[in-house]
Amino acid sequence: MQSLNVIQKLAIFVLPMVFAITVHEAAHGWVAKRLGDKTAEMLGRVTLNPLKHIDPVGTILVPLGLYLMTGFMFGWAKPVPVNWNNLHQPKRDMGLVALAGPAANLLMALIWAMTVYIGAISMESFDWVALPLLLMGVAGVLINSVLMALNLLPILPLDGGRILYSLLPRKQAQVYSRSESYGLIVVVLLMVTGLLGVLLWPVVGLTIAALPASDIVRQLIPVILSR
Repeated sequence: MQSLNVIQKLAIFVLPMVFAITVHEAAHGWVAKRLGDKTAEMLGRVTLNPLKHIDPVGTILVPLGLYLMTGFMFGWAKPVPVNWNNLHQPKRDMGLVALAGPAANLLMALIWAMTVYIGAISMESFDWVALPLLLMGVAGVLINSVLMALNLLPILPLDGGRILYSLLPRKQAQVYSRSESYGLIVVVLLMVTGLLGVLLWPVVGLTIAALPASDIVRQLIPVILSR
């Protein structure tokens, strides 16, 4: 398969990325609402409308910058506000609200994997629509797998850090919470040293391997990332 041009890459990456970050944040708000906090709902954030979740830096500038530098598009949305004190059991429910985001990404990765399968079996009859569907599905699987793996890192304020906080005994959790002010610095250091990829790719690989059409996804990832 020939390498994709810039327009083709943008066409297959934009929609999966927008859905990945939008559904991720909406899932946090929806679970928080179910567990007693309606802050996100009152602010209109329990919605699949991407405009409600767009962050100018994380949703526009960073994805474009990463795409121009690496050929891969990745970003984030505005965090959904949650008042932990409104939750029924704040410490426990914090972990459930945090888990909702990565769980939503896993579900979307599964949906995109099914899209890959549908595209693959439709190639002979409807290749003009099946190929774009196939490539978009691969991009969707990759983006959601990476977003899930990244957010599961046990670093505050990432979702994995919130989950770990909810599981620790109260005294240890309080000590651990002090690391939140340094969390994003740690993530940036992992990124610039290349260690972030070392941590993420095993989880991403296992996730993809567990999904339908995993062989096709693995074969086509180099195609959608090629420059």
